[in-house]
Amino acid sequence: MKRPSVRKIWSRTLDVLGTLILMLALVLSWIAAYFLTSYIYGRMGWQPNDLIRQLANSALGFMMFVGIMLVISYLTLPKRMHLFNTIIDAMRRLSRGDFNVTLNIKMKMDNPFGQLVRSFNEMAAELGAMEKLRQEFISNVSHEIQSPLTSIGGFARALRNERLSAEERSHYLDIIETECMRLSKLSDNLLKLTSLESDHHPFEPRRYRLDKQLQTVILASEPQWLEKSIDMDVSLEEVEIVADYDLLNQVWSNLIHNSIKFTPPGGTIGVRLEHADKGEAAVRISDTGIGIGEEDLPRIFERFYKADKSRNRAIGGSGLGLAIVKKIVDMHRGSIEVQSKPGEGTAFTVRFPLEPPTDE
Repeated sequence: MKRPSVRKIWSRTLDVLGTLILMLALVLSWIAAYFLTSYIYGRMGWQPNDLIRQLANSALGFMMFVGIMLVISYLTLPKRMHLFNTIIDAMRRLSRGDFNVTLNIKMKMDNPFGQLVRSFNEMAAELGAMEKLRQEFISNVSHEIQSPLTSIGGFARALRNERLSAEERSHYLDIIETECMRLSKLSDNLLKLTSLESDHHPFEPRRYRLDKQLQTVILASEPQWLEKSIDMDVSLEEVEIVADYDLLNQVWSNLIHNSIKFTPPGGTIGVRLEHADKGEAAVRISDTGIGIGEEDLPRIFERFYKADKSRNRAIGGSGLGLAIVKKIVDMHRGSIEVQSKPGEGTAFTVRFPLEPPTDE
């Protein structure tokens, strides 16, 4: 049998003592009223009947008890008012956008005011974290948009030069077109991620063959891996799942395109699909690419995070692809793991249930 904690025992003891004090105050008030009315009756030389005496004693005792409680409340009121004023001031600062505010009031957590203080501090901390994410998001979006806009503006001005050759003009136009496509992809990914995170994105699971879906994605990206002479090592078990086809198609496309992007010519990309334990499917997509540093692995699923910013700028990408992958996998109640070493390649393993779990 679990024994109650010292804090709970002390709290119960205080409750009992408080009740005893109230009862004692009530009894003392009634006793004082009894002797006071008896003294008055003696001075007046009048002895009323028992009913009048009882009513007078009760009324006077009650008034004396209320008076004692008012005195106690008056003595403790300044402390309570200071607490209320502190909380109100903190709420005003919070409403003005100061999310660093904290109530440094030490109170017991089983006390209602203690619970209020704890809840306020937790709310302020969560709002502060959200504000930090918002500022980082705006900063990252501005940076990602500014880079292609600068290129477009610079090469557009260069095209005004009438002495440019046809070859140079065509080259500049190709760069402008590439940067426009980069902006368009960034916009699409932002809208996609925002929709997924809103919890209102359509989620339409249906039964289909996962191995056939992976085959389709691999064949659709054939021009890219053939251009780099990449060897595709594919091993797919026959697996039938219930999931959102379009969303998972986005997952496989993002992971395979990433592998192609970061794998040097002549490298190898492996795609494995098999039944895992506990009624799950496991998809492993590996490559012999440039790899990811150990210090970057915990952050690769963050929005706009780029493990190697210099090489990513040269290769392209906005840093949103893996964030989209992680969100879709979470929507399917699955998991995604990554193993990587610089210069040795990267492997992503996605696991999710064959049947969507039922909410209890």
